[in-house]
Amino acid sequence: MSTDGSNRTQPAAGGAVVTRFAPSPTGFLHIGGARTALFNWLFARGRGGQFLLRIEDTDRARSTPEATEAILSGLRWLGLDWDGEAISQFSRVARHAEVARRMLAEGTAYKCFSTQEDIEAAREAARAEGRSTLFLSPWRDADPASHPDAPHAIRLKAPRDGETLIADAVQGDVSFANRQLDDMVLLRADGTPTYMLAVVVDDHDMGVTHVIRGDDHLNNAARQKLVYDAMGWPVPVFAHIPLIHGPDGKKLSKRHGALGVEEYRRMGYPAAALRNYLARLGWSHGDAEIFSDAEAREWFDLAGIGRSPARLDFAKLDHVSGRHIAMADHAALLQEFLDWRADAGHPPLQDHQAAWLEAALPFLVQRTKNFAQLYENAAFAMTERPIEPDAAAAAALDAVSRRILDELTPHLQNASWERDSLEAAVKSVAQAHGLGLGKLAQPLRAALAGRTVAPSVFDMMLVLGRDESLARIGEAAGRS
Repeated sequence: MSTDGSNRTQPAAGGAVVTRFAPSPTGFLHIGGARTALFNWLFARGRGGQFLLRIEDTDRARSTPEATEAILSGLRWLGLDWDGEAISQFSRVARHAEVARRMLAEGTAYKCFSTQEDIEAAREAARAEGRSTLFLSPWRDADPASHPDAPHAIRLKAPRDGETLIADAVQGDVSFANRQLDDMVLLRADGTPTYMLAVVVDDHDMGVTHVIRGDDHLNNAARQKLVYDAMGWPVPVFAHIPLIHGPDGKKLSKRHGALGVEEYRRMGYPAAALRNYLARLGWSHGDAEIFSDAEAREWFDLAGIGRSPARLDFAKLDHVSGRHIAMADHAALLQEFLDWRADAGHPPLQDHQAAWLEAALPFLVQRTKNFAQLYENAAFAMTERPIEPDAAAAAALDAVSRRILDELTPHLQNASWERDSLEAAVKSVAQAHGLGLGKLAQPLRAALAGRTVAPSVFDMMLVLGRDESLARIGEAAGRS
């Protein structure tokens, strides 16, 4: 990513929208983080702007390459492409320190020689006297001539009076009394920059025009705006979105189920379905529930984001996912399913199995919520003879049922391999034994699929063809 001499990353041409996603690489890509990334991506892409990625890896003890790769992998799977290279915040610490020293030189920051012990003692005294524990450094207005030759932090010289206003695109105007905002540390005594400084410097240098993030950062926005003001930099548009809660209305946690994007991928939700679901989790466009990426990019705006926390709802996710699977291009859906199947460790399909699966998709997609269900429903097409029935199927293939299947075989051999003819053959044998069609369909399903929960027996026979269907029925009829 190119920069000019002042380290400022060049924004999109013509003053276009620039958004960013800035995760900390300390674990997986959280579902809430994925939604934040999606909102930033939609907002930028819908306006011909740039969507940038910054890895906030300054916490060296907790940041790992594995976590960074997990985040990148999750974004790629979701289809959220970013512009240029991902930026490492840690690689820019010299630039962050440069800004802190510039603020010091311009009088908008000052050296603070208070130690951690000094700060804690001041707070303890304030607690004892019932005063605010906000630390007021005695070095704020000290004569530089009195400065000792000792380690020191650089603190922002924040205004003490008045208010700081955040004109938030989601939350509305939010005011913070300046007396409640401390002189935050910009550069620690060991020379390392703080997160609060680094975020502002990076967003400015990256040309970010809109900061779209969780509302747990709303309080940070007030302090960060003070840095923008001190540097004379334009303040980006802030949009703080409510967090995702569990179905019980409480903060999302492990007890609510899957938290990482990778878990949703393993459960078999198509990426397009998860994008659709996450877009609707806190944002709306009229009554639209199911939409394409193109529609989402066209419709998405900050005004459509609600102020109340969204609730994770697996039933709604299943509904959205099922609709996307039913509407998907079959060739693309098949490839995504095969990729999911390979990731789960299953061996590649034989050519004839892949052909059966492709032929079965038109009816399978009508009853499938995710790839895990598709895998179960399509098991008949992905298995090989001899088929080992599960317990329920073995029970359905009792001696009486096997004799009826043996009797059915010549009727099927003589039938034209079309649905009406197959149904007529099965129905005639069932009636000859005083059975309803469903009673014979159950052992027939067990013979064809090795299980009793499977698609229509006629759908399966049409997909498998005459030879394979008769071979499976023959094996089941002859099972001792």
